[in-house]
Amino acid sequence: MKTSLLAICRWSIRGLPPRFAALAPRIPLRHAGWFAFALALASGLTPVLAQTPAATAQDPAAANASAAPVNTAVPATPASTLEPFGWLHGCWDGKVNQRDFREEWLPLRGDMMIGVSQTVSQGKTQDFEYLRLELRPEGIFYVAVPSGKKETSFRLSGRTRDGENEIFTFENPVDEFPQRIIYRRGSEGWLYAHVEGKLNGAPRSVIYPMRRVDCTSGELIRQ
Repeated sequence: MKTSLLAICRWSIRGLPPRFAALAPRIPLRHAGWFAFALALASGLTPVLAQTPAATAQDPAAANASAAPVNTAVPATPASTLEPFGWLHGCWDGKVNQRDFREEWLPLRGDMMIGVSQTVSQGKTQDFEYLRLELRPEGIFYVAVPSGKKETSFRLSGRTRDGENEIFTFENPVDEFPQRIIYRRGSEGWLYAHVEGKLNGAPRSVIYPMRRVDCTSGELIRQ
């Protein structure tokens, strides 16, 4: 340590007037560093001590803390595209308990997909809904506007796979029923729409199985 300080002192006073340089050999080693620092300040130089390993060394704890990996994880960002729902475009037909239902979706356009559903029983319309899938700053939403009722929004909360099936889950924990809408894309043109939640405090689940059909002829499309 003493030797390095002396070397610093001698290096720092190079180029200084001879009367200052001549003082270097008379400076005790224990004061060499301070002498170099003072001379550098007097000469308008950057103190060399600030650039030496001795001046920049850290204690082991500080060194380990600075070397520790920084947590770069960020909150999951909301889905930013509706392209994974492009397969919905077209018409879907189903029948349960003598009730015929159909959903028809327009193609994705302008960050939105618009659809409509209709349920018919014994030749009469029993129910209909206006539907849409839209992007919002907080994510993707499935919005349903039932006949005669206010619209309800369900946020996309999950997208998973079960074998060949792809499952899209939308949730709205505020409303009593439904609280959850699940679209399950099956193989060979199948679509299962699950409507789940609580009704009068009791769990309830309804499944609407549908097949892709030609919107004009009604013929099955296996894809």
